[in-house]
Amino acid sequence: MNLPPLRDPFFTYRFRRRLHVLRVVLALTASFLLTHFLAIPHYGWALVSTVMVMGNLPHIGGVLDKGRQRLLGTLLGAASGLLLILLPGDLAPLIPAGSVIAIGVATWLTFGNRHGYSGLMFAISLLLVAGDGNHALDVGLWRAFNVLLGTLIGITTTMLVLPQKATDMLRFMLAENLDRLARLFHAHTTATAALDIDTHALLKATSSALVKQRGLVDAIHRERRLSRNELDDVISLQRRMLSTIELLLETHWNTRAGHDRIEAMEGLRDEQHRLSRELGTLAYQVRTGQAIDVEISQFDLQRHAPLATTAVSPEGRALFSPSGYLWLNRELARLTESLVTRLGGLTRLPSRRLRRASGRKWARRHTATSDRGAQDAPRQP
Repeated sequence: MNLPPLRDPFFTYRFRRRLHVLRVVLALTASFLLTHFLAIPHYGWALVSTVMVMGNLPHIGGVLDKGRQRLLGTLLGAASGLLLILLPGDLAPLIPAGSVIAIGVATWLTFGNRHGYSGLMFAISLLLVAGDGNHALDVGLWRAFNVLLGTLIGITTTMLVLPQKATDMLRFMLAENLDRLARLFHAHTTATAALDIDTHALLKATSSALVKQRGLVDAIHRERRLSRNELDDVISLQRRMLSTIELLLETHWNTRAGHDRIEAMEGLRDEQHRLSRELGTLAYQVRTGQAIDVEISQFDLQRHAPLATTAVSPEGRALFSPSGYLWLNRELARLTESLVTRLGGLTRLPSRRLRRASGRKWARRHTATSDRGAQDAPRQP
């Protein structure tokens, strides 16, 4: 049974920009209609608050993480603004100075910690309510009400209209990165494949995705599905795998003898293509929400030891490059196995929603790398 497109997590991920624009437009429309038909004074502040609250947070985790900060900052800022307005008439000229002092204190308390957004919302709300101090109490109260109304409308819309989960964003970014790593490793082991892809573009995209994953940690933690330590391990293993593949891609042979030694290692290419296919399988399991059960084959270094440890050039010099090259391949397999173990231990990573989605469309995409590997792998007689 397939999920309707609008309930498919990948649908909300793939079209996250358009859906976020849709949410903003709907939230603004709701704010306008509600304040207009209820004839709420100074309703423009509700519209401003709605836009500022939604910002660039398309996922639920971001809303849950920063929504509380926004509400807290808005409430405290509006309350402070009202207190300043209530100052006696002869002290009214001190309202701007009081606003500056209050904002300075809030900035000091929130500087350098994860509550900085509360400090920002405090300052904005205070300035919206108090202004230059030349407002009546009812104006300040209506401004405070509109700020809170716009904030609540923005948060509610983000959570109810085709919500995007930060956990799903991480899942799909991880799957895409694993696909990229499989393609990069396959390109390294197959000369013809290297001409078909831009390795520099893939490396840049993989590194950029890791940065974006790091930015999702707090939001995912707020969704109560994965802990920060678990996320740190997953991101760290990806980065180390990327670094290892970068070293393999930058491998250059000082002598022809070292290259010939590698080519003479029977079965090495088969092991490399198998690892590439296993990376593609892992990406498929992550993306489709299945339990992680792929088995990673380790490189049999002892099988190639005679050619690696006794490598000597025709000039009689020892060749260390074959041993180092084998170590990098083994290290990539070891890191991949560690990632499989870590992902397999995340009980809340599998997703029935994704398994109910159309898995066949992902199967076709994920088997592309495997098919290329099977075609390019050297055949044994």
